[in-house]
Amino acid sequence: MAREICLRQLAVRPRTRAELAGALAKRGISEEVSAQVLDRYDEVGIIDDAAFARAWVTSRHAGRGLARRALANELRQRGVDGDVASEALGELDEETEAETARALVERKLRSARGEPDAVFRRLVGMLARKGYPPGVAIRAVKDALAAQSAEAAEFAEQVDADALADAEGELDRDTRPLD
Repeated sequence: MAREICLRQLAVRPRTRAELAGALAKRGISEEVSAQVLDRYDEVGIIDDAAFARAWVTSRHAGRGLARRALANELRQRGVDGDVASEALGELDEETEAETARALVERKLRSARGEPDAVFRRLVGMLARKGYPPGVAIRAVKDALAAQSAEAAEFAEQVDADALADAEGELDRDTRPLD
């Protein structure tokens, strides 16, 4: 029965070992039986958290434009070990992340309406929700605005990306929950 549960779960999409263990526990399968089945699936390569993490990072970055921070959070939620997640995220370099941020901003900027400062805030917020660090987000939006129009370029020229990124970083530290 445990094997059937795992195979049904895997038929829908690839899963991590932790996700399968959770599904088995939810169905009342003992930890001992669960461990045996999952160990066997590990041995034969049916479940591979490292391959899952690499595929997840590639897919979610390309498809949704998520940054490393957001991807790390998603992998953690799926039970991927921190070292395995770090290795998979290491394949996504800073330059690729910055290029993706610029592409997201350029795509959103085509339909953006309003004053340059409001557009700036909305676009930086969009990138922040996708996990981009403040410096990357602010620079991507500033560059895109500068290329858009004379009015937007004038606004972008006034933006001090480094100062804003520093202020954002301090805000993040000040609002972090206490452990």
